[in-house]
Amino acid sequence: MTDKMDDGTLTTSSGTFAETWDEPAKSAISQAELDKLTDDLITALKTVFDPEIPVDIYELGLIYKVDVSDDKEVLIDMTLTAPGCPVAGEMPGWVEDAVMTVPGIKSAHASLVFDPPWDPSKMSDEAKLALNMF
Repeated sequence: MTDKMDDGTLTTSSGTFAETWDEPAKSAISQAELDKLTDDLITALKTVFDPEIPVDIYELGLIYKVDVSDDKEVLIDMTLTAPGCPVAGEMPGWVEDAVMTVPGIKSAHASLVFDPPWDPSKMSDEAKLALNMF
């Protein structure tokens, strides 16, 4: 049960919110290590290409989210340029294989998501230039 004091402070049976709030745990990965890991993951992701488009999946904007746990397990949300893409069943495996080339990564899992749907606005300027879309 939470009560609001006259001064606006929230209290629970254990005390005030400020007294009982647990600060988020700090990551076991240092900021410098995370920065290096991010660069290495992007480099690895840029080695994967949609076979129908001569631009890597990172620049195409197909990578929606990359989460790295303190144990260096990587979870990726990615999409395709179209749900009926002929390599839909293979591309997540290509992404996982590429991520596993990064030193120190223990596991990688890529999931296909289609919300929000991909559209050309997700492409980087580099991809648009390569595809002559300016």
